[in-house]
Amino acid sequence: MAAATLPALGRARARATSEPLLAKALLIGVAVVFLALFLVLPLVAVFSQALEKGWAAYVAALHEPMALSALKLTLLTAAVAVPLNLAFGLAAAWAIAKFEFPGKNALITLIDLPFGVSPVISGMVFILLFGRQGILGPWAESHGLKLVFSVPGLILATVFVTFPFVARELIPLMQAEGTEEEEAARVLGASGLQLFWRVTLPNIKWGLLYGVILCNARAMGEFGAVSVVSGHIRGKTNTLPLHVEILYNEYNFQAAFAASSLLAFLALVTLVAKSLVEWRSAAVRGRAGIDASEEESPRVH
Repeated sequence: MAAATLPALGRARARATSEPLLAKALLIGVAVVFLALFLVLPLVAVFSQALEKGWAAYVAALHEPMALSALKLTLLTAAVAVPLNLAFGLAAAWAIAKFEFPGKNALITLIDLPFGVSPVISGMVFILLFGRQGILGPWAESHGLKLVFSVPGLILATVFVTFPFVARELIPLMQAEGTEEEEAARVLGASGLQLFWRVTLPNIKWGLLYGVILCNARAMGEFGAVSVVSGHIRGKTNTLPLHVEILYNEYNFQAAFAASSLLAFLALVTLVAKSLVEWRSAAVRGRAGIDASEEESPRVH
C-alpha cells in the first residue's frame, strides 16, 4: 500500500512545484517579445541603417581616416586596460580569498566602487585630479605628464571603470575552491610560481577568461568616462563610441551607424565567446561532479 502511494506522491509533488502549461507559454512569450523588441530589433536597425546606401558607402565610412583612428585607439585602450585589470583582479582575488588581513572588507568595497559611481563622475574626478587647475595637474605638467585630453587619460579612465570585472568573477570562485589544494602543494614542496601555474590557475581559468571577456567588452564600449577626459579631439583622443556620437551630431547618420555596426559586431562576438566559456565551464564542472561521485561510490558499497 505504501509502495503504491509513492508514484502518486511524486506526481503530486511535481504538480506542486511546476507551472501550468498556459503560464509557461505566457512567460516564454513575454521573454521572446522582450528580447525581440530590445535586442534583435535594435541590432537589425543598426545594420540596416549602416547598409542603407549600399556596401560601397558602408566600406568607405569604415575606411575613413577618423574612423580608422578611432578604431585603433579603442583597440589600444582595451589592449592596455585589460591586462592591467587582469593582473589587479588576480592579485586582489588571491589576497581576499586566500588570506585574512586588516582592511579586507574595505578592499572589497573599493573594488565595487566603479559599479556605484557614474562613469561621467569618474571622468570628472580625473579632471579635478589631473587637469591643469586640478590637485595634481601642476605637478604632472611640471614633470611632462599630460593625463587629461590625451591617450593616457583615456586608458586611466578605462582602467578605473573596468577593474571590478575580473576581480568580481574570481573572488567567489577562489573562495569556493578553498585553500586545501594550495596548502597540500605547499607541504609537498611546491614553490609559489608552481603553486599558481599548476594548482590555482587550472581551477580558475574559465572564470578568469569570463572576467577578461566582460572587461574587454566594457573597455571597448565605454563612453561616459572617456567622453569627459578625452576632449573630443578628432583623430587623437576619440574612441569608436565617441566617433559615433560626433557623426550622429553632424547628421551623418549612415557613417554613424556604420561605426556602430562595428561595436555591435564586437558585442556579438563577445556574447558568443561568453556563451562558449559558460558552456565549457559547466561541462568541466559536470565532469568533475561525475568523477567525484565515481570515487565515492566504491566507498559506499
